[in-house]
Amino acid sequence: MKKIKSVKHNGKQLTDILSSHVLFFQGKEGGERADLTGADLSEVDLEGANLSGAILRNANLQGANLRKAKLASADLSGANLHKAELRNSDLTEAILPGANLSEAQASGIEFFRCDLSNVNFERAQLRNINLRQANIHGARFAGADMGIAILRETDITGADFSGVDLSTALMPKGYAQTAKSHG
Repeated sequence: MKKIKSVKHNGKQLTDILSSHVLFFQGKEGGERADLTGADLSEVDLEGANLSGAILRNANLQGANLRKAKLASADLSGANLHKAELRNSDLTEAILPGANLSEAQASGIEFFRCDLSNVNFERAQLRNINLRQANIHGARFAGADMGIAILRETDITGADFSGVDLSTALMPKGYAQTAKSHG
């Protein structure tokens, strides 16, 4: 795991970017929204970091530790979160179209009202997640562990749940698992 202090993006220390972002988030002087578009944050330890509203488009967060991180309303469009540690992070209303969360540890996450269109969740750990009112059109959940997932109030049309056990998931009203479910 890399320490935050050892990482730079566009010539700036990541610690400085995150400090300015906290000030921005609090509406204080000297604050600046974190723009980490395309940043290489692979294997970086960001546990508990406040990245609410940050711009992380196409960032490489492969294998990063984002446990308990605040990512509410963050823009993670196209981000690579393959094998990232996201347990107990807050991703409420985050923007993730096209992101790669394959094999991510993402149990206990609030994905409430997230844009998860075309996200790759293949083989991810997604136990006890809340997907209420999320856009999951085109998302691929093949082989994911979705025990006790909340999918109520979610349009699951166009999502791929191949090989996923949804028997303990809270499904939308009127949902019936079809006999032709791939397993």
